[in-house]
Amino acid sequence: MKNFIYLVLFICAGAIVVACGNSGETNSSSATGSFSAVGMMTSPRSMPTADLLLDGRVLVAGGIGSAAIAVASADLYDPTTRTFSATGSMSFPRDAAASARLLDGRVFVAGGEDNTATAIAAVELYNPTTGTWTLTSNMSTARVNPSATLLNNGKVLVVGGYSINDNSFPLASAELYDPTTGTFSPTGSLSTARRNHTATLLSNGKVLIAGGYNGAYLDAPEIYDPSTGVFSVTGSMGTPRRFPTANLLLDGKVLIAGGYGDSSTTLASASLYNVQTGTFSFTGSMINATGRQTGTLLVDGKVLIAGGAYDGVDALSSAELYDPVTGKFAATGSMTIPRWRHNATRLLNGDVLIVGGRDNVAAVASAEIYTRK
Repeated sequence: MKNFIYLVLFICAGAIVVACGNSGETNSSSATGSFSAVGMMTSPRSMPTADLLLDGRVLVAGGIGSAAIAVASADLYDPTTRTFSATGSMSFPRDAAASARLLDGRVFVAGGEDNTATAIAAVELYNPTTGTWTLTSNMSTARVNPSATLLNNGKVLVVGGYSINDNSFPLASAELYDPTTGTFSPTGSLSTARRNHTATLLSNGKVLIAGGYNGAYLDAPEIYDPSTGVFSVTGSMGTPRRFPTANLLLDGKVLIAGGYGDSSTTLASASLYNVQTGTFSFTGSMINATGRQTGTLLVDGKVLIAGGAYDGVDALSSAELYDPVTGKFAATGSMTIPRWRHNATRLLNGDVLIVGGRDNVAAVASAEIYTRK
């Protein structure tokens, strides 16, 4: 098929923005890379947190377990032995929580949903030296599916989510956690309440909040400025996206890919955010439309997109690579099983650890490694 260029015009903050892209045609030739199974976790985990520790191990915590309820247990992945071992359990079972590794190496885990489907305000800190968890100050608001972003000043920005139950009370509020005092303080609120969004720390220290859901599928990107504590509206993505992936590229742009559009339709499209202009432009489309996939920036600057699906749609085992030089996606090796609601972590050696999630039946305890040849 011949390539051609199209222009998409959309209105953003009263101005006409031109977004350029190709016809959605992708390069489906297989890129070099493969997945291989590693040791099993001690529990199935759908929607766990996963954080790289300073010593190269990975902490995987919480998630939905074998009884289809949240678990408090946690595992440590050792890249030397390629196995998992149990570590201390959290005080609260939780899934759909947010996490961030603090500058001192501890891991911050906030919010989520407990095994009675109740939103959680409690926050815990994991100490890798002792293998134990400690409760810290509660958030001002219980939050399920918030985002947590480590800022350059060492504080953690917690944004949005929802409280009470799955269909009610999307949140516009945000708060800051200060590890030096162990306390939260309020900061500016979003213009649009949301959950299931992305939060990306930009090269200028600001945070891009994009997409999400609040009863409607959202476009509505916003920028948080830590120096003022204020959120401000920025350029439109051009399409609503719930549960997309967002990755800061080596050139400072942000790749937003996939997710669910109106009526829960999985999306293959992808957009690039330009920090200098505050605008998005369409880039090449993925080979497979997907949502709740993982996106991981690789050492070479490409982005690994793995798995994903939606209720009523089979989970995917396929994976592909986005090349920022060509603006195209290319197929790479497939995962050993289909999975969505999983998590992905780039290891110190550049490999990517994929953990948990759901296959087409239930939560899984399996994990695998993606290796670029």
